[in-house]
Amino acid sequence: MSNQKIINIAVIAHVDAGKSTLVDALLKQGGAFRDNQEVVEQIMDSNDQERERGITIYSKNCAIEYKGTKINIVDTPGHADFSSEVERIMKTVDTVILLVDSSEGPMPQTRFVLSKALELGLNPILMINKIDKKDQRAEEVVEEVLELFMELDATDEQLNFTTLYGIAREGIAQLSLDEKGIDLSPMFETIIEQIGTYPIELADKPLKMQVSSLAYDSFIGRLGIGRIFEGKITEGQTVSVVKNNSEVKQAKISKLTVYQGLNKVNVKEAYAGDIITFAGIDHISIGDTINELNNINPMEPITIEEPTMSMNFLVNTSPFAGKVGKFVTSRNIKERLEKELEVNVGLKVKPLDNPTIEGFKVLGRGELHLSVLIEQMRREGFELAISKPEVIFKKGENGTLLEPMEKVILNIPTEYSGTVINKLNQRKGLMTDMDSDGVRDKIVYNIPLRALIGFRSEFTNDTHGEGIMVRSSNGFEAYKGEIESRKNGVLISMAAGKTLPYALNNLEERGILFVGPQVEVYDGMIVGQHSRDNDLEVNPTTGKKLTNTRASGSDDSVKLTPPKLMTLEEALEYIEWDELVEVTPEDIRLRKRWLSNTERRQHRNDNKKVFE
Repeated sequence: MSNQKIINIAVIAHVDAGKSTLVDALLKQGGAFRDNQEVVEQIMDSNDQERERGITIYSKNCAIEYKGTKINIVDTPGHADFSSEVERIMKTVDTVILLVDSSEGPMPQTRFVLSKALELGLNPILMINKIDKKDQRAEEVVEEVLELFMELDATDEQLNFTTLYGIAREGIAQLSLDEKGIDLSPMFETIIEQIGTYPIELADKPLKMQVSSLAYDSFIGRLGIGRIFEGKITEGQTVSVVKNNSEVKQAKISKLTVYQGLNKVNVKEAYAGDIITFAGIDHISIGDTINELNNINPMEPITIEEPTMSMNFLVNTSPFAGKVGKFVTSRNIKERLEKELEVNVGLKVKPLDNPTIEGFKVLGRGELHLSVLIEQMRREGFELAISKPEVIFKKGENGTLLEPMEKVILNIPTEYSGTVINKLNQRKGLMTDMDSDGVRDKIVYNIPLRALIGFRSEFTNDTHGEGIMVRSSNGFEAYKGEIESRKNGVLISMAAGKTLPYALNNLEERGILFVGPQVEVYDGMIVGQHSRDNDLEVNPTTGKKLTNTRASGSDDSVKLTPPKLMTLEEALEYIEWDELVEVTPEDIRLRKRWLSNTERRQHRNDNKKVFE
């Protein structure tokens, strides 16, 4: 590979602004595919969960070529829970394309990712996407983005950003709203003119590169991914690895690859400016610097914001434990979490304070961040029990208790606003802005993160599925006091066996059922939500007593209301501190922490702190 012209860019935006769709278009017009090749949409979202959820979870690299210049592209997540993926790759790029919806305007996550880019001195290129929308207001959105730049203390050079308008789905970009675009040429030209290629002369300096991401290959082991800032690197080269704690180790690069389209291509050497993947260093970590042997010049460590939420990952102790899962022991869970720590920098794992409980406290950036890990473990054959999500508090300078806050933007039909506002006020939320067009209201709240645990399902019900809620981290503030938790109790099975229609029919008047007929249950398993505020023990396995008498109509088949089947996220939001979510490769169940009635009575005065 020759020492060619290189530019590295990242595409950043809020969820659903069209990042992955734009990357698809860049790849197609950059010649990454054959003319007759079938290409799936959002091709960079290759992970199963990314496709199912319709979001980007992991940042990924690809490369295209335009007029002799290689352009490395990084597709980044747009959800706040995966912001650690965004933070660490910002240092590997020369600029960012900030994608903003022409109707929605800048959203909470837009602010976060933009602030990281501006802090590193990058000069973003703004693209107003989806200008074909009927309700597009592109000119107003540009003004809103400019205001956001000023709020984030952008420099004069950064404020003088180039604005493009386009339709990512059709692969179109244009320099003004009036002209008619035909392809993404204006974007390619803007990137090359505004940013310029990485200085080729830096390839003559001693090697300096930093690891920004990790991967794993079952044949060659751990892989390091990062950008070469200075010098060149050669396959088989012996290098110095400067760890984050300043320790220096020697290692040998055994394999070297660069990106070409969506593929990794083996090369003998790579030069300053390029993003590479290398093998051979089994102790490599994110933030480590690679230098030439005996020429130590470490870079600033990559700092990641602290986790804001924790859950306990416990060994499954239900009567159904081990029936379908392959990995069920504490050792299995520990090994899997240690493996995840190697590539998931936003995650932390700690031992539980109570040594009698088998499990680990796992800290992450939010419910979605942790639930994606749980879902992945479940698909790999793990069984485990998960505790209620808990926010992570911290102490202020004068000893005051601080808690994480969230900025929430709600877009809801006007008729449902009163209910939603009332509930957010009860949860210690503070309304900071409200706007209405007579049909839908846009409401902005500053609210404690713990107040939003369990709120999404309520919000969906209260707005009849028509409400939109987006949220992002908004720093720490003084503790807001107690917040009322779930108002309803639960229906607890007092027997083991298969549920029967006759029993479930009688239980429907008691509340909302979570199980249908012919479902295996056990003593202590939660089978529904009680219509009142107390827990109620029930027997969902009771059958109809048989007699010799037959009455007209009495033996008609029972018609049951379909049960409420919870997703993993809904189950985690729903439970209280004395309840657990049992996760297996086939089922998601809710259960009481103590299964028998006797145990529950013994522990009813316990404090949840015992189990943290």
